[in-house]
Amino acid sequence: MYLPEHFEEARTEELLQTIAAWPFGALVVNGPGGLDANHLPFLVDEASGGRKLLAHVARANSLWEQATDGQEALVIFRAGDAYLSPNWYPSKHESHQQVPTWNYRVVHVHGRLHVRDDERFVRGVVARLTRTHEQRAESPRPWKMTDSAPEFIDQMLANIVGIEIEVTKMVGKWKLSQNKEERDRASAADELRQRGEQSIAEAMINAGPDK
Repeated sequence: MYLPEHFEEARTEELLQTIAAWPFGALVVNGPGGLDANHLPFLVDEASGGRKLLAHVARANSLWEQATDGQEALVIFRAGDAYLSPNWYPSKHESHQQVPTWNYRVVHVHGRLHVRDDERFVRGVVARLTRTHEQRAESPRPWKMTDSAPEFIDQMLANIVGIEIEVTKMVGKWKLSQNKEERDRASAADELRQRGEQSIAEAMINAGPDK
């Protein structure tokens, strides 16, 4: 990934928090047919100090059968993006030396892939995913695995396989107009906020010019 120094986000805690907030990642591996991507919700494994990502795939998905234990994998997380018009920069109207661009936050997690085809692991991942996202859904009565008959849950769990990514490196890119004048960045963020792009607008304001 092209990564100018002023767009680099290297704080481990910030990267892990971003993954937790934007957990739907693209798992990219080099399989028998070449590069392949699967889109999955991931968990940051807190017990490992954030050194593992956990997920699951359908048993019918060939990924888990074709994977070599410990093979290299890349998981890409996108944490919001937005188009920026030059017209949103005050300096454009003075110098006419601005061009369109796209702001975004991404985390690339490099690691080693391990298949975990055991019921206890899979049950734990599903339970944690369910608990996390039912809380986010703010349901008055969050769904639990025990809401369904044990036989049904057992059947569902038998149809999925666990995935564990042993993290070797994380790379963050926060492209948030840090290379622009403060007035231009603030003006563009305000335009995005008015258009409903709250997350990327707030990120731009928090990034600052000297990030």
